[in-house]
Amino acid sequence: MKITYKPIVLSAFAALVLSSCGGSSPILSTPIENIINTPMKESPLTDMEAHNWGHLDLAKDTIPGMAVDKAYAEIIKNRKGQQIIVAVIDSGIDITHEDLDGVIWTNPKEIAGNGIDDDYNGYVDDIHGWNFLGDAYDEQLEMTRIAATLDTSLPRYAEANAELEEAYQSALSGKKRYDQIYEKVSSANKVLAAHFKKSDYTPEEVNAITTTEGSDLATAVAAAKFMYANGMTSMPDAEEQMKAGVEYFTDQLNANLNKEFKGRKTGDNPDDFNDKIGYGNANVMPTKKSESHGTHVAGIIAAERNNGLGVNGVANNVKIMAIRAVPNGDEYDKDIAKAIRYAVNNGAKVINGSFGKSYSMHPEWVRDAIKYASDNGVIFVHAAGNDSKDVDTEANFPDDNVNDVELSNTYIRVGSLAPNYGSKMVSGFSNYGKKNVDVFAPGSEVYSTVPENEYKSMGGTSMASPAVAGVVALVWSQYPKLTAPQVKQIIMDSGLVIPSKVIVGGDASNVQPFANLSKSGKIVNAYNALILASQVPK
Repeated sequence: MKITYKPIVLSAFAALVLSSCGGSSPILSTPIENIINTPMKESPLTDMEAHNWGHLDLAKDTIPGMAVDKAYAEIIKNRKGQQIIVAVIDSGIDITHEDLDGVIWTNPKEIAGNGIDDDYNGYVDDIHGWNFLGDAYDEQLEMTRIAATLDTSLPRYAEANAELEEAYQSALSGKKRYDQIYEKVSSANKVLAAHFKKSDYTPEEVNAITTTEGSDLATAVAAAKFMYANGMTSMPDAEEQMKAGVEYFTDQLNANLNKEFKGRKTGDNPDDFNDKIGYGNANVMPTKKSESHGTHVAGIIAAERNNGLGVNGVANNVKIMAIRAVPNGDEYDKDIAKAIRYAVNNGAKVINGSFGKSYSMHPEWVRDAIKYASDNGVIFVHAAGNDSKDVDTEANFPDDNVNDVELSNTYIRVGSLAPNYGSKMVSGFSNYGKKNVDVFAPGSEVYSTVPENEYKSMGGTSMASPAVAGVVALVWSQYPKLTAPQVKQIIMDSGLVIPSKVIVGGDASNVQPFANLSKSGKIVNAYNALILASQVPK
């Protein structure tokens, strides 16, 4: 990978002067670097910490956040910088959300609702972005598509077919198990709610019940105690989670793993890159409330700061370009490649891709688009994936390399951290790779926006990626003369080194030095990134 300037080692500086863009006076700031003696946080996170842990400072709070709050308090303060457009390629975004409606990109060259492609970009009425899925929601997994071709000459056909059969049988078992648990939990919740004459009864109240063995109430109490013992604190929440499990396995069996399922609704051929230019529509909203992934991702990057509402985004002067291209299943390579090119051609400087898959029928289309972004000075931040695997040895798409030769010097792949400094700080689900993952960032139990003015905690490298995209936008906003490769290298070089071993893949027997899990061996740090950015020759 080409590096456009000589990296600056943070430890070489005792104090750095950060010259602001448009600020009236310099700020003296010292990089965060010596965390060897940082104690492990043993107490549970407070509600405030849980809702904001990704913005906290490891040195001060003993929580492996990105020091975003410290960056704003000591460096940025009230400076806005230059506005940056961040494209979110995802499942759709609730652009009417109370914490997002002020940060949504509007195409200045398009007239809403006139049915004309005013800016001649090939997309009619694309006011806030584009929807490459049309009205579709459910989709097959890529291995299902490969198996459905019955083309044994396809690369990895036998592997995909075998994995599909195993996954289908597992989903059948999973649905049967969740059906049974859901039925028992739902029944128990109804009995207990009737007994207490309220729905918000507590575990303490349940544990205080004395009943005759064999009664419906005794059965309900036993079911509730079982759920409490397995980490649940509320039976209504337990019922909701079991219902979600049933729906998950139902979707898998009916769509994701079903070789006969046809989810495409845009009238184009997904295996022909040039078929039907401008397919899809301009509706970038989710198709249903549960399609919340893209809204959550957008909030991590750019939820309006300090407005008294739910959360603060990482970046303070961005506009979110909404691009819907990720269904409930695996994304099509054509849609992702088109989405990346759309973002680049319409002014995005940063693209977030919180998606991925283990198989790809047309990986070259997406790699070409990633290179197109790089060639045009756009940074593509991508989630490393949630399979607890080493992506140096196991395939994960999209990627930016062919035979270990990288095609882009502005592609950043991100692994996920949990809010537990110490051996458990790497999320158990997170992929990793010394060659093919660049950095780690907060991804477990991240609180952010979801549709219909609500907020929720979600976890995945899907949450770690937008955290980094937000830092990229923040740095670039303050230092707009930096090139895209320079900004990437700043993110890589300015992170915190973790000089210890961690549990990898959620397997307590797999303990490795944190430095071995990514190319940089670091966790992203916004405070340090801003300091380092100030030292790069412009």
